[in-house]
Amino acid sequence: MTKITAAITAVAGYVPDYVLTNKELETFVTTTSEWIETRTGIKERRILKGVGLGTSDMCVPAVELLLKKRGISALDIDLIIVATISPDYFFPSTSNLVCDKVGAKNAWGFDLAGACSGFLFALETGTQFIESGKYKKVIVIGADKMSSIIDYTDRTTCIIFGDGAGAVLLEPNTEDLGVKDSILKVDGSGGRFLIIKGGGSVNPSSHATVDAKQHYIYQEGQTVFKYAVTNMADVSAEIMEKNNLKADDVAWLVPHQANKRIIDATAKRMGLSLDKVMLNIQKYGNTTAATVPLCLWDYEKQIKKGDNLILSTFGGGFTWGAIYLKWAYNS
Repeated sequence: MTKITAAITAVAGYVPDYVLTNKELETFVTTTSEWIETRTGIKERRILKGVGLGTSDMCVPAVELLLKKRGISALDIDLIIVATISPDYFFPSTSNLVCDKVGAKNAWGFDLAGACSGFLFALETGTQFIESGKYKKVIVIGADKMSSIIDYTDRTTCIIFGDGAGAVLLEPNTEDLGVKDSILKVDGSGGRFLIIKGGGSVNPSSHATVDAKQHYIYQEGQTVFKYAVTNMADVSAEIMEKNNLKADDVAWLVPHQANKRIIDATAKRMGLSLDKVMLNIQKYGNTTAATVPLCLWDYEKQIKKGDNLILSTFGGGFTWGAIYLKWAYNS
């Protein structure tokens, strides 16, 4: 019996129109454009403006573009998984709302919270549904409205994050293309270093939690940086070794866009030249779960059928991982 693999057959993205530059951030907090760019690689980021707009409102245009590119209807979709830490609401799920807004009346779905590794966790989850043989078309979305959980008086976090959404379509493949392997990890002991302290069942929303700014991201930057550099680089090298891949075998590293120095360290650990590294942090910043699919969207025309890609992430919680896949089409 021919083995079924889960292959990405289309990719699309969406970023808001509003551009928040480093220069504008200089008017919010004590910083400089040069300082931000030197330490992070970020020049600007996109922000979703407008009353009543949430993460689902970025997912919808990404999905609509995805369907148009693939030439299929929303009615053809079996499942939509949304990786996000900034859902529209606690419930209903953002996936539920996306299904309704795009007209995916035959689909079911759910949200997955893995912070910056969320897209990889969701991609591996979607892969299992395809490989089971039960589902034929699964959309995996990484999307976050980070501006909704950022304190723009905190210069340690407000310079880093932006808003955006990226989506991929998974379909069965019998050519040995698609997702080949994954290594996914968590370490909850790191949660105290990168966390939103308020709003959950431990610290339910109250005047006190709002006054203490506990509904914004809290980050101990130096600690997170140290863990990210080590774990993202190590897991990327590990998946190469596990699959007998040399640097020459890898066409692209698709890294989480958290910090240019972390990305460079990961590429170095893998033995890759920087021309094999997808990079768009300079224009989008860190869009959390959206960074990897947005990279695939930006670089789609440069990826060739059969190319070996390593997707690599590190996120709050802590979460991290790598996925090895073979690209399934020429755009």
